[in-house]
Amino acid sequence: MALSHLPASVAKIFCDLAHWLDPRSASRGPLILLGMLFASDRRTVTSWFRAAGITVEFRKGYVTVCAFGRAFEDISLSTVLHIKPLLPRKRLLLAIDDTHTSRYGPMVEGCGIHHNPCPGPTGNPYIYGHVWVTLVALAQHKDWGTIALPLQAQLYIRKIDLPKLPPERPREFRTKLEMAVDQLIWIKPWVENDFEELWVVTDGGYAKKPFLRGAKKAGYTVVSRLRVDAALCSLPEPKPKGRRGPQATYGKDRISLKELAGQTDGWEEVECVQYGEKVTKTIETFLATYPPAGGMIRVVIVKEEEDNWLPFFSTNPKATRVEILEAMADRNAEEQVFKDEKEVWGAGQQQVRNVYSNEGCFNLNLWMYSLVETWAWDKAEEELVDRSASPWDNQPRRPSHNDKRKALQREVLRNEIEEALAGRPTKERFRELAERLLALAA
Repeated sequence: MALSHLPASVAKIFCDLAHWLDPRSASRGPLILLGMLFASDRRTVTSWFRAAGITVEFRKGYVTVCAFGRAFEDISLSTVLHIKPLLPRKRLLLAIDDTHTSRYGPMVEGCGIHHNPCPGPTGNPYIYGHVWVTLVALAQHKDWGTIALPLQAQLYIRKIDLPKLPPERPREFRTKLEMAVDQLIWIKPWVENDFEELWVVTDGGYAKKPFLRGAKKAGYTVVSRLRVDAALCSLPEPKPKGRRGPQATYGKDRISLKELAGQTDGWEEVECVQYGEKVTKTIETFLATYPPAGGMIRVVIVKEEEDNWLPFFSTNPKATRVEILEAMADRNAEEQVFKDEKEVWGAGQQQVRNVYSNEGCFNLNLWMYSLVETWAWDKAEEELVDRSASPWDNQPRRPSHNDKRKALQREVLRNEIEEALAGRPTKERFRELAERLLALAA
């Protein structure tokens, strides 16, 4: 399959991603991306090669995958530039979280034992493999709601596992919180002149001093979940006139979230949009000071069913209740990305050992996700979803990411078939096309 069969916008992104590579590898970059689009079954790197038609040069293909990993931060800039037109100009809303991919074998570099955030039915508290700190931009589609567009992922390696890396691939230890701050600093020069406000929403695991202080210093507003036992303080009293010294940052009284959540008065109802629907939430909000955040924050306690409650906060005291509630709901779009990355693109299945190759493979999956979402952004639902063979499947719902990926596959194959039929078709061209389509189907 030739790259000329790709839609013009997709071909341009392929070339933009590959132009960061050494010229010896750049020519194979778009071909590997094309192979990723059509790979099936277990998504190993060799399945990419088979779909792309890379055969005797497979070793050079592995070198190219490794090159993607070495330059993934530079290559991610191309993704930022391509998705920027889809984002609202008033506020850039980013999301950061980490996800795990299981790996096996002592020779896979960067692997380690990590705490399992979702033990599941087995109840295993630990997992073995890679952990990826992932940065995404959250865009609002007029019909499909919040769509997460991945930008890059960094591999977190525990300090105890760093000596296991080979001498030619050393790296310094960084915590997940430090990686998250580095990602915010990395993207800021490329977006600060295009947006009025920079926000980032995270899970409660990142609502700690190193991240909150680092994000604040970089000029970001953080929205996250509070610990139920968070050490909140009251607002400081104004400094009396004539008293020497600076104004106090924190108040003297402690605030207990549990006590506030147990009160029967002080609650109010607000309307907001969450998960594409307008809902009414019962909330209580107030200003407080929080040492990990370095000053004043806005706290919102949400009352759920059966006397359950959840505390959220924003490091910007001027943030409204609705903005905080909607940002926390939008964060779940990143969880959907993690699910689709593993189920649709097969992230973690690539079977490579080199740490750079692993970083290249995971980021390639992220970039392909954003590429497909960008291509499908302006497409009508009828162009993306074909349910003609399933008349019983008539429930209205937004197209899934897999629907969009298959729609792009159909367009590429349609372009190839139309080219074969153009002019004066020959038996050789038909036979070559039929054999290739059979190989993809089988």
